[in-house]
Amino acid sequence: MTYRAPVSEILFALRHVAGFDAALAAGPPGDLTIEDAGTILSEAAKVANHVIAPLNTVGDRHGTPLADGAITTPPGWREAYATWIAGGWNGLSAEPEYGGQGLPLLLSAACNEMWNAASIAFGLCPLLTAGGIEALTRHGSDDLKARYLDKLVSGEWTATMNLTEPQAGSDLALLRSRAERAEDGTYRIVGAKIYITYGEHDLTDNIVHLVLARLKDAPAGTRGISLFLVPKILPDGSRNDLRCSGIEHKLGIHGSPTCSMAFGDAGGAVGWIIGEENRGLACMFTMMNSARLNVGLQGVGLAERATQQALAYARDRHQGKAAGAESTSPIIDHPDVQRMLLTMKAYTAASRGICYLTAAALDAAQGPEGQGAHDRASLLTAVAKAFATDIANEVTSLGVQVHGGMGFVEETGAAQHMRDARILGIYEGTNGIQAIDLVTRKLPLAGGATVRAQIASLRRISEGLLKDANPAYGHMGARLRAGIESLDRATSFLLKALASNRPQDALAGATPYLRLFGLVQGGACLAQAALASNTALKAGETDPAHAARIILARFFADNLLTAAAGLEESVIDGGAFADDAALALAG
Repeated sequence: MTYRAPVSEILFALRHVAGFDAALAAGPPGDLTIEDAGTILSEAAKVANHVIAPLNTVGDRHGTPLADGAITTPPGWREAYATWIAGGWNGLSAEPEYGGQGLPLLLSAACNEMWNAASIAFGLCPLLTAGGIEALTRHGSDDLKARYLDKLVSGEWTATMNLTEPQAGSDLALLRSRAERAEDGTYRIVGAKIYITYGEHDLTDNIVHLVLARLKDAPAGTRGISLFLVPKILPDGSRNDLRCSGIEHKLGIHGSPTCSMAFGDAGGAVGWIIGEENRGLACMFTMMNSARLNVGLQGVGLAERATQQALAYARDRHQGKAAGAESTSPIIDHPDVQRMLLTMKAYTAASRGICYLTAAALDAAQGPEGQGAHDRASLLTAVAKAFATDIANEVTSLGVQVHGGMGFVEETGAAQHMRDARILGIYEGTNGIQAIDLVTRKLPLAGGATVRAQIASLRRISEGLLKDANPAYGHMGARLRAGIESLDRATSFLLKALASNRPQDALAGATPYLRLFGLVQGGACLAQAALASNTALKAGETDPAHAARIILARFFADNLLTAAAGLEESVIDGGAFADDAALALAG
């Protein structure tokens, strides 16, 4: 089965979970309306469904062979990319000054979900380019912007991020690539990078590499890292001193070339500084918030596609007799399969809501709310990235389980979703690092006021459920309230640990805390959708999707959110393992 973008569910989440209507009323770009947004999403769905999605299996089977320094992308890839950029999709949220459409990041996020559900390997290329556009827009010189931004915004050229080296993965202080100043104001870059997504390909004539390197007189550690723009093709049309030195053979995302890059074989690749010398990490982290959100959206998209496929298979596959049935039943009639499918749907919808809330906060940070919205986006970004990608791994694994033995063979495609999902919790900062970042850097924002405000917003949702008192909600309001209290107590424990100079307690509880945060925030997103659907039903709307959303939110509360209390205990009491872990792990 191929993918069909769930446009109506996406638009509903934008409006009733992420607050898109209110955002447009407060200050829409141009004269954008909800109707316009629906049209844009419908057009994006056509490209995702009919142009990109059919190439997903092709990309997985063909891969990206490297020969004589050149990479060949899978059959149909170049034509699909040309169609995609011709539609203006690459510049959806980019600045109009450089050829972008200046539309809200929230709308772009919804489209990014579709591209990555259609083919995560295809969607990776524009994901990296979007990060390059953001870094260059915020930190590049006027000359660099004039020379490169319009080409990147249009998609005529693509961009990469060159961080990782063989000895420097998550710890960039170990970075060895070096840069030397040249008399003409440029720099010469020498070094080797690994895991460079789309570091070489045949989709465009030029690739703009953003490279972290260290000047000879730079301070030690991360304080001495600079960021450089190093194009494959120089402005005079000649080839720069860089090459793809190898390609990784991976578990998944086979259609996306993951390259080793060599800079400076013949003396040094020509580069231009972005921002200030020795402040490259700050410039690179400009890209990271949106990049991490986009990886979270990859998780949502992949979970959505795996869920669609599992549902279709479960409706067609007949095995055993369901309770009360007289003949063999489709497996979707068996309660255990129903539980798996509802878990997949509920987790997907919850992670979608979290990612859209994060995008909405990033949009709001550009308006009157400013720093407050920026802090809220910073808090939610780690949750969006890690929770949504953990969910992608779990949902795609459940998808294989629903397929049974047919899921374990490559014929159905369920295995590809699971293989593709595995990288999501690793790149753009492992999920363990996201948890540490959330606990040690984001919880203390504004003296803890940011996270307290977020918890207060969750309480308002649970109060709305209890006030509405719809019997169809079951115990949803009470369970959400209990989850919020668990989150509140765990938050207080971690803030106290940090304030009392007990970082080990905070670090040991970081991962269960992020999961707790994601469960409660995700449950609140589904509750918001249920409240909005109930309002629509009371107004006389007959769309069966409204009742389905209420059922899904109740399932989440009764079957998944119940883990909140245990996660709270893990955060508060479970960290003692760190005191003697070395002994248990010895030998």
